[in-house]
Amino acid sequence: MKTPQLFGTNGIRGVPNDYLTTEFSMAIGKAIGTFFNARKIAIARDTRISGDMILLSVASAVLSTGTDTVYLDILPTPALQYYCKNHKIPGIMITASHNPPQYNGIKAIDSDGTEIDEEKEVEIENLIFSKKFKNVPWNEIGQYSSDNTVIDEYINGIMNAVNTGKIKEKKFSVAIDAGNGASYFTSPLLLSKFNCHVVSLNSNPDGKFSSRDSEPKPENLSDLINIMKTKKFDIGIAHDGDADRCVFIDENGNFIDGDKSLALIVKYSINKNDNVVTPVSSSDALKEICNEKNANLILTKVGAPIVARAMINNRAIIGGEENGGIVYGKHQYCRDGAMTLSLMLNLLANENKKLSELLKDIPDYKMIKSSVERKREWNEIYNDLIEKYKNKKMDFTDGVKIYDDNGWTLIRPSGTEKIIRIFSESKSMDDAAEYNRGYSDYLKSL
Repeated sequence: MKTPQLFGTNGIRGVPNDYLTTEFSMAIGKAIGTFFNARKIAIARDTRISGDMILLSVASAVLSTGTDTVYLDILPTPALQYYCKNHKIPGIMITASHNPPQYNGIKAIDSDGTEIDEEKEVEIENLIFSKKFKNVPWNEIGQYSSDNTVIDEYINGIMNAVNTGKIKEKKFSVAIDAGNGASYFTSPLLLSKFNCHVVSLNSNPDGKFSSRDSEPKPENLSDLINIMKTKKFDIGIAHDGDADRCVFIDENGNFIDGDKSLALIVKYSINKNDNVVTPVSSSDALKEICNEKNANLILTKVGAPIVARAMINNRAIIGGEENGGIVYGKHQYCRDGAMTLSLMLNLLANENKKLSELLKDIPDYKMIKSSVERKREWNEIYNDLIEKYKNKKMDFTDGVKIYDDNGWTLIRPSGTEKIIRIFSESKSMDDAAEYNRGYSDYLKSL
């Protein structure tokens, strides 16, 4: 199958008025409207200051194809996806997720709430390149409307998927950092409905992400971590820009790596013979847990849409990535930060233990992540890697995964930025750091 040229792992992204111009945005909107040929398409955006420009360009283009457009306002991406699934209509999300504020993006959502697969991305790209857009007469142009019921619908759906009564009984004390992103209203509201005592940081919409970078990494969460260290909270929570991801801080102020929170939630969600889906970038801790539970672990390429599709095909109830993106099939087949925080509160309520205690039972692997700028074509780098390390065991599910004596390193091109990502894992931090440094130095030398 042809590989998409414009779509990365999560939509088409770029800098507005540079790569992502109004003209290009309209071409994308016309192509999506033509491709779906639906009666109605839902559209929403995150908090980025370019959101209105991109959204209005895309929406007017969709209308020109004779498709009605319903605007859902600023929303987490999974809230739009839940609306699409429930109303059985396609959607368009204007977001660049965790990328810096100067970026924005456009992603297409299928009428089952999942992100479209690569085959459909290629079909939309062919329409963009060929400009064979549906163009209706003046009296058939689509109508623009809005719907403000989606937040209640989304939150109620999440609360119905967990033991809400048990969570409410615990009256958890929670600190949440929304990062000025799309969850600024929805996640604090959800927590209050769970009867939590909530202290929120950066829970105002700010499209410049003035308070912290959008990606919820430890170095960007110093305020939340400091609050967790000085005050008595049960758990700290942080989202990325469009709130499809969620990371946690334990009650002592320790940042919990996404692979550990994924492993923990999987451990208490699966039974014998269940299927679990995760990319090759995930920790081997998940493999140990699945073996312990006699469950089946299915490995895929990196990318939430790929994980979700594999979950559907294999009837898996849970899957996810090591970056805090968890897919819970009983709710919907996409990464969902609010669902993830609810699953964690559900786990804490049912087990009646502190987060730090529960994590002691998770196999302790160390992962080092880094990146280098990609200055050459990936296929050239790929061939160099295979030749250089031909005497080592490798896996080619996504990029190149190289196995050393005490761990592994995954090297793959980013689907959203012009960089090469390097993930190294071992039970020894020194070994993981040594592997990561060695492969990074080699890539820089090319």
